[in-house]
Amino acid sequence: MEIVHVYTKLREEFGRQAIFSDRPAELLVDVLPDPSLGLQFIEKTPRDQALQACLDMSEHQVNTERFESDSCGINHVEGGWPKDVNPQEMEQTIRFRKKVEKDESYINSTLHLGSVMEHCNRQNNAVDIYQVYFEDEEEVEESLEPPSAKTINVFRDPNEVKRTVTGLSWHPDSGRKLAAAYSCLEFQKTSKDMSLDSYIWDVENPNRPEMTLKPASPLVCLDYNPKDSHTLVGGSYNGQIAYWDTRRGSQPVEFSSVEQSHRDPVYKIIWLQSKTGTDAFSASTDGQVLWWDVRKLSEPTERLVLDLGREGNLDRALGAISLEFEATMPTKFMVGTEQGVVVSCNRKAKTPAEKIVCTYDGHHGPVYALQRNPFFPKNFLTVGDWTARIWSEDIKESSIMWTKYQMSYLMDACWSPVRPSVFFTVKMDGVLDVWDILFKQNDPTLSLKVCDEALYSLRVQDNGRLVACGSQQGGATLLEICSGLSTLQKNEKSLLAAMFERETKREKILEARQREIRLKERSRSEQSREEEGGREEGEESPDQLIVRAENDFYSVVETELRKRREREDEANRSQASHPDSLEHQEEEGSREPDQDTGQGEALSSSLKPRQ
Repeated sequence: MEIVHVYTKLREEFGRQAIFSDRPAELLVDVLPDPSLGLQFIEKTPRDQALQACLDMSEHQVNTERFESDSCGINHVEGGWPKDVNPQEMEQTIRFRKKVEKDESYINSTLHLGSVMEHCNRQNNAVDIYQVYFEDEEEVEESLEPPSAKTINVFRDPNEVKRTVTGLSWHPDSGRKLAAAYSCLEFQKTSKDMSLDSYIWDVENPNRPEMTLKPASPLVCLDYNPKDSHTLVGGSYNGQIAYWDTRRGSQPVEFSSVEQSHRDPVYKIIWLQSKTGTDAFSASTDGQVLWWDVRKLSEPTERLVLDLGREGNLDRALGAISLEFEATMPTKFMVGTEQGVVVSCNRKAKTPAEKIVCTYDGHHGPVYALQRNPFFPKNFLTVGDWTARIWSEDIKESSIMWTKYQMSYLMDACWSPVRPSVFFTVKMDGVLDVWDILFKQNDPTLSLKVCDEALYSLRVQDNGRLVACGSQQGGATLLEICSGLSTLQKNEKSLLAAMFERETKREKILEARQREIRLKERSRSEQSREEEGGREEGEESPDQLIVRAENDFYSVVETELRKRREREDEANRSQASHPDSLEHQEEEGSREPDQDTGQGEALSSSLKPRQ
C-alpha cells in the first residue's frame, strides 16, 4: 500500500505569474506624491566613502597535505654481452673480446669515437664548467628586504602536565633533529604525575617525537657529541650525568653515581675537544665544575671548586649556572655564576688555586648565558638581569658594549654562527630579539613575539637560518630567519673588528683614568690621615698652652733678674776697691744708653737721670 501526502496551496498565494518571454513595458502601480510623507523625512549627514573598483580578496593560511618521500637505490650490473656469454666467466669474456677486436668495424668505431672524446677532453681543459659567474656582483648586492622571521613548526610537550624546555641541542651533522630537555625548575610545583622524559624531534614532523630519552631524573640540559652524532650527554635535576647512544634505545647507556655527582641541578654540560671524543664537563649551582669521561661515569676525572678565595672551600663557592668552552682554546673555559660574576679559568694550571685566573663582575643577577664570539674569541657575550653585555678579555672592570635595560628579564642568548655582528636574546615576555650591532646598538634589529609565555632557552642552527626557542609551557618553536640576518655581509668582519678594538681602547682609557683618580684619592686620604695623626700627637689643649706660656715668661724674667744681680754685685765689688772713681762711673752710667731689657728696680733707676 502506497502512502501519498499531498500539499495544497491556493493560486493567489503563488504570487505574480512568471512570464519567460520578451514583452513590452507594462504599468503595474502608479504611486502619486504625498506631501504629508515629507514631514516624516529625516535628513542625514552626508558621508564620502572611497570605493575600490576591484574584487575584495582575502588571504588564508592552510596546512597542505604532507608528502613523504623514500630514498631508493638501484644496483647496476654489467650488461651488453650476448646471451651465450656469461659475464661472470673470465675465459668467455676474454674470448669474445678478442673476437670483437679482430673485426674491422670495431677499429673504425674506436678511431671515430677517439676523435670525439679527444675533442670533449680538450673542451674540458679549456673551459671551467664549474666556474661561478658574477660571483663578485652577488657579494656586492645587498638585500633590501626588511628583517623578518617566520614560524615553521612548534614542538609541544606531549604530556598532560606541561614542563619548561630548559635545554636545546641541534644535531651536529644534518641539523634535521632537535633534542630538547624538559624539567620543572620550581621545586614546589613538581608533582607525581609529571613525566621525566625528554625528546628528540624531527624538524619535519612536529606531531610526535622521533625518540624518547628516559632519564632517572628530569633533564635540565643536554648536548649532542660533535664527533659522534649518535651520542648525547645530559645533566639531571638531581645532579647526575647521563649518557645516551641513540642506536641502543631510549634508556641511558650509563649514568654517574649520586655520591660522586653534583649536589644541585646540572645547569650546563658541554663536550670537550679531545682525541677520544668522550670527554665532557658540567657546572652546577653547588659551586663545582666536574670533568667526565663517558666511558666511565663512576666518578669525575677532575674537580674544580669555584671559591674566589682560592682555598677550595665549597661553602664559599659561587653557584655556576652557565658554562663556555671554545675548541680553539682547549685549556681555557669560563663559568657564569648566580652572583653575576663571570669566572675565567685555566684547566692546565699547576695548582687548583691557579686555575681561577680572573673575574668579570657586571650583572645584578645570575648569568644565564655565556658564549664567545665564534669569529672573535677574545670577545664574549653574557646575559643577566635586564641587559646583554659584550666583554673583552683585556678589560676586567667593565664590558665594552651593552644593551639598554629591557622591560622584561633576559633568560638566554647566543651568537649567530655565520654573522659575527648578530646575536639573539629571549625574554620572559615571550619575545625573541635579534641584534645587529653594526646596524644599530640601542634597539634590536628585529623583535618577534614568539608566544605568550616566557622563553627560557635558545639555540641557533649551524647555518644560521633556523632558531629554536623553548618556552615555559613546553613548546619549542622553530623559526626561520631571513637571508639578510643569516648571510655574511661585505666587510662585516673588518668593521666589527674595528668596532671591538675602538670600544676596547675607550674602556682602557676610562679604566686608566679611574685608576688614577682612585690613586689620587688614596694618597690624599693617607696624607690627611697622617696630618690628623700628627695633630693628635703634638696638639695641646688651650689650658696647657696658657701654662706653657706662663712658664716661659717667668723663666725669661728670672734669667734677666739673675743677670742684673750679677752685674750689680760686680759693680759693688769694683766700687769697694776704687772709691775715687765712683762719681766718674755714675756720670758715665747716666750717659750710657740703656742696653738691658729686663724688668725690676735696676731698670727704673737707670731711667731716673734722664727724667
